[in-house]
Amino acid sequence: MFVKTAIKFHRRPNSRRPLRCVKTRSPLGNPIDRPDSLQTGTYWLTRIVLLRSVAFIYLVAFSVAFNQNKQLIGEHGLMPCKSYLNSVKRFVGGKIGMAALAYTPSVLWFLDWDDIDANLDGIALVGMALSTFVLVTGMANMVIMATLWVLYHSLVNVGQLCQLLETAFLAIFLCPVWTLSQVPRSCPPSLICIWTFRWLIVRIMLGAGLIKIRGDKCWRDLTCMDYHYETQPVPNPMSYYMHRSPWWFHRFETLSNHFIELIVPFFTFLGRRMCLFNGAIQILFQVVLIVSGNLSFLNWLTIVPSLACFDDASLGVLFRSGGGAKNAVLKIQSEDAAGRTPRPTKGMMMRRVVNISLAVLIGYLSVPVVMNLLSSRQVMNTSFDPLRIVNTYGAFGSITKERTEVIFQGTLSPDPKDPEAVWEEYQFLCKPGDVYRRPCLISPYHYRLDWLMWFAAFQTYEQSEWVIHIAGRLLSNDSVVLSLLDHNPFQGRDPPRWVRGEHFRYKFSQPGSTSAAEGKWWLRKRIGAYFPAVNLEGLRGYFQSRNWPHPHIPQNRN
Repeated sequence: MFVKTAIKFHRRPNSRRPLRCVKTRSPLGNPIDRPDSLQTGTYWLTRIVLLRSVAFIYLVAFSVAFNQNKQLIGEHGLMPCKSYLNSVKRFVGGKIGMAALAYTPSVLWFLDWDDIDANLDGIALVGMALSTFVLVTGMANMVIMATLWVLYHSLVNVGQLCQLLETAFLAIFLCPVWTLSQVPRSCPPSLICIWTFRWLIVRIMLGAGLIKIRGDKCWRDLTCMDYHYETQPVPNPMSYYMHRSPWWFHRFETLSNHFIELIVPFFTFLGRRMCLFNGAIQILFQVVLIVSGNLSFLNWLTIVPSLACFDDASLGVLFRSGGGAKNAVLKIQSEDAAGRTPRPTKGMMMRRVVNISLAVLIGYLSVPVVMNLLSSRQVMNTSFDPLRIVNTYGAFGSITKERTEVIFQGTLSPDPKDPEAVWEEYQFLCKPGDVYRRPCLISPYHYRLDWLMWFAAFQTYEQSEWVIHIAGRLLSNDSVVLSLLDHNPFQGRDPPRWVRGEHFRYKFSQPGSTSAAEGKWWLRKRIGAYFPAVNLEGLRGYFQSRNWPHPHIPQNRN
């Protein structure tokens, strides 16, 4: 007995691409037509790309936390999180309850504070393991993504990026509740969820563009890029050459920045082709920023919501022909075109309710964010809800015109005022110091202390008291702090008797100049003292007044 199956395909109303069919065979051996090209309007492959992208950012973020949190916020860190949690606990009445959780949402409240370093490591390691699984397999469910979000949320209040929280929160709703599959047939990607990602990239770019127009005058007179590459937090080798671009190129860069951040986001709402154009431009823009500076994983993260501008037809080139995911999507599209879409189950109907609830939630939380965008007193990088689900964004509203650096120096001389005293410099992992050292290339990784030192350089040490905390630790050759540095001039020797902070103005050397020929990437000029020479005994009262443990005074000094 032969079963003859005929399937007639019609072109989708919103698609200009005619369906092409190839012959495959049914389980009975009969030929069945199936389209060989992906159609527009579905987002199965988009979901895989989004989940893998979010997982990659998670992996980087948790790696940074694992390698640096103990030194920064651990038991013996520069800014111990246990002290912060204790202060919050006192503020809310001395109890760990809903008030404490609402003020600082973190699983650290429920863990043993006597071994805070192990807890910080545990959070980071679990996050790294789960994100690696999603990155490698392209599969996730709501349980995994919600766990990652909660773990990262637990670290946010100690200096991480809230933009990742919002992006990762939206990623939870891309997934089925339990099923682990790249293409779960019973849980199609929600168009609502795709649009929440698109709404995120619109807000990110508009926030960045508007804060610039309302901020530094150099954004309006098109001169900001004359300074940006040299004065950004952590330049890379390409920054050195980009800084020396012709003046007209810097004007073009600034105009392009305004166009991309203030005009292009609205293309999202002008149909598929314009939305694709917006996604491509935003990704290209972020790639340029990645190439020209070390801005942590911020630019990589901004690429993620831009990917939601692409559907399966546009992302098909990223997947192997004949591969499981691509074949599964082709099969689903052929079944839908033939009218064989599965009947909605109770679970699918409940999921629709969840998706609609997500839209209502994001819409409600977006109201103060939109009001902030429209306000002449716009603030950037702020959250209006305790869970940081919908936030305001922005960057470089003002541009520093000169680069200054704080350089730590130590000496073994008993008298810091002795003109014969030899002052030796400490070097950080990435920030400018030694003028002969090439700018580093670390993106998407992030050296948080180097970044903080950039802010400290255009403040005073009274505004950044942790700088004096570093000085005290250096006076005792503290291994915790020294692990965040690249060079300790007193390695294998007695600790310094005195440490001071010197303030320098840094400029890129001119390519082809004598200085560049000598190997100098930077030129510098001393401004003055950033903080005076200090010793351990002199810092005793300063440390006690701030409840910092006083560094151990070495007993083997001559």
